[in-house]
Amino acid sequence: MGMLMNIQREQGKTMHSDKVPDVVFKTRVRDESVAGPNPFRWQDRTTQEVFGGKRVVLFALPGAFTPTCSSTHLPRYEELYDEIKALGIDEVICLSVNDAFVMFQWGKHQKVEKIFLLPDGSGEFTRKMGMLVEKDNLGFGMRSWRYSMVVNDGTIEKMFVEPGFADNAPDDPFEVSDADTMLNYLKSAK
Repeated sequence: MGMLMNIQREQGKTMHSDKVPDVVFKTRVRDESVAGPNPFRWQDRTTQEVFGGKRVVLFALPGAFTPTCSSTHLPRYEELYDEIKALGIDEVICLSVNDAFVMFQWGKHQKVEKIFLLPDGSGEFTRKMGMLVEKDNLGFGMRSWRYSMVVNDGTIEKMFVEPGFADNAPDDPFEVSDADTMLNYLKSAK
């Protein structure tokens, strides 16, 4: 059991492991050697590269450019980034079941400079986390339930899952995966 006893779940799904799942993320990185108006190349990033040897805050949300995600969730983490980092966090990551192109454009649109936007384009990480839900009622298809977590060298230290976890949920709760809840946890964990 170990770390699982520490994981806080507000009506979330029980996970089968206290380690984050092993996947390969398809990301795009800036590469000045690529000619033309799109100077980027594909770069695979493994779970080990994202989480290994680091203490990371990851928050997951239903979709880039969607209302709560754009108005509150992402901007507040960006705003509190330096305070979060000062509490022993190496990186703050925003994950969504969107492709790398959408995540890049959303980051530009939101003027994100500090948060790393991690595309889970096929939803593999989200599915293996037990956080993939149907959002067909909104025309979204499969997306991530809203949650946040602290991951220490690949092991989940703390997890905040929004209540009401369900396929085609009638609402989109945003009560515990927010940046302020995370900041308060990190302060208390020091």
